Amino acid sequence: MRIILLGPAGSGKGTQADLIMETFGFPKISTGDLLRQAVQQGTELGKKVSEVMKVGNLVEDEIVLKLVEERIQLPDCRQGYVLDGFPRNLNQALLLEKMVKESQEIVFEIEATEEEILKRLAGRRVCLQCQAVYNINNDNNKTDNSYRCNNCGSKLVIREDDKPEVIRERYKIYIRNIKPLIDYYAGKGVLFQIDGQKPVEEVFRAIKSIIEKKLSNYSVSSGRR
Repeated sequence: MRIILLGPAGSGKGTQADLIMETFGFPKISTGDLLRQAVQQGTELGKKVSEVMKVGNLVEDEIVLKLVEERIQLPDCRQGYVLDGFPRNLNQALLLEKMVKESQEIVFEIEATEEEILKRLAGRRVCLQCQAVYNINNDNNKTDNSYRCNNCGSKLVIREDDKPEVIRERYKIYIRNIKPLIDYYAGKGVLFQIDGQKPVEEVFRAIKSIIEKKLSNYSVSSGRR
């Protein structure tokens, strides 16, 4: 099963992908993580990716696809996987399907307004050492006054792609590119639109219910027990 999570940066895709992974055992594949890993490794590909990400533009489809292809070929993806942040446009979706066909596919669009996205990301901080993510505006996820990681004590920073001007540009790009993709998945009958501005637990209940129903229907139709 391939589960695709669509939505602008800050809509909660990563959180929902983590919950799906914990509940169903499908590994989370974040293109953002894959790209940042390439940047940290300092390869020629990573340097190219870094310059693009700093100004909020999207990385070339071929580069992202190569990273995704390498990841989903690993053994832990045999039963299924969750794509967080990919595909971002119709061309990527078509290339993905050409690359690998799955017997089951579910696409969730997690919707959120630009104002809500800016509010959420304004307080986001990332640990330089362990990459833990915090939000200093969230009472349930407080850090101390020096903005140090609660896990390892390292400094927390604002990522380049979380700065307001970059967030606004990324949101515009998302809206511009997403409609053909949404129309495509809706036409296939695999799209489910979720209100991402509701509490995390409520969003996940809606997602979990749909996945469980799809898995149940697949087991019946395939004769599995």
